[in-house]
Amino acid sequence: MTFAQPLYFWLLLLLPLFVWLYIRREQRPATFTLSTTRAFRGRTPAWRTRLSGLPFVLSLAGYTLGVVALARPQSSNSYSTQSTEGINIVLALDISGSMLARDLQPNRFEAAKSVAGEFISSRPNDNIGLVVFAGESYTQCPLTTDHAVLLNMVNAVDMGLVNDGTAIGSGLATAVNRLKDIEEGSKVIILLTDGTNNAGSIAPVTAAEIAASFGIRVYTVAVGTMGEALYPIQTYLGIEYVKMPVEIDETSLRQIAATTGGTYFRATDNNSLKEIYREIDQLEKVKLKVESFTQKEEKFPPFLWSGMVLLFIALLLRSTIFRRMP
Repeated sequence: MTFAQPLYFWLLLLLPLFVWLYIRREQRPATFTLSTTRAFRGRTPAWRTRLSGLPFVLSLAGYTLGVVALARPQSSNSYSTQSTEGINIVLALDISGSMLARDLQPNRFEAAKSVAGEFISSRPNDNIGLVVFAGESYTQCPLTTDHAVLLNMVNAVDMGLVNDGTAIGSGLATAVNRLKDIEEGSKVIILLTDGTNNAGSIAPVTAAEIAASFGIRVYTVAVGTMGEALYPIQTYLGIEYVKMPVEIDETSLRQIAATTGGTYFRATDNNSLKEIYREIDQLEKVKLKVESFTQKEEKFPPFLWSGMVLLFIALLLRSTIFRRMP
């Protein structure tokens, strides 16, 4: 219940004044003089005397209901409809051996999986898929809105599933193939790699041009610190970590992003990688359209009529049963 004109409630402040005036009038000394009141001693007041204040009480109630009617009580029924335009996103993740480098903690591969999982969880309305690549590429999870399944597939990704190498062009082309036939919603690829293209039959720039022709925007993320990092090296004694220069083909990654209208990022540690995904999250917000409807219904008539009835009854009683001699 709401009120269209609540300022009228200030009129209720007059109620104490009415009560005071009524009490003052009732306490006035009698003007009818008798020689003696002996005949009235021991008599109890009649019911009319006991109820003499009833017309006044009814008048106050009628006045109060009238004020409520002036404030115009209303009931409202509100409802809204909303439609979302989800974004179609494919995460293209490099799983080559160099992703085990320890310039991110515990290594590039685990850090990338962890941050990708957080990104997926933060976008419940989107259609998201996962492509992984090394010397070859394949689809780990097709586009889906079932993010519980997708997160399980992300966690299941492991090194050594395909031949080693870095086929950036092939990974990008596989991601494009997942998005090219989708007609509704934006189409985005987030390509994360830590090296240079040294495998596959498709050049990265060629794959970028194909993506652009299908209206697909590509955000490229280069993972690796500036300078040197500890890389895993297979030896006779097992895997040893050796400091080696970090080599990333930033020129190609920048060109891929520029060709498709995306953005190039460089992640040198875990925090910067998280910030990159947060920035992409802000750049690719879901479009939400909300329409609200409110229907209001006036509720003052019952208060108005009830107040008028009470005032009429008070006037009728004062003129008949509770009529006083002048």
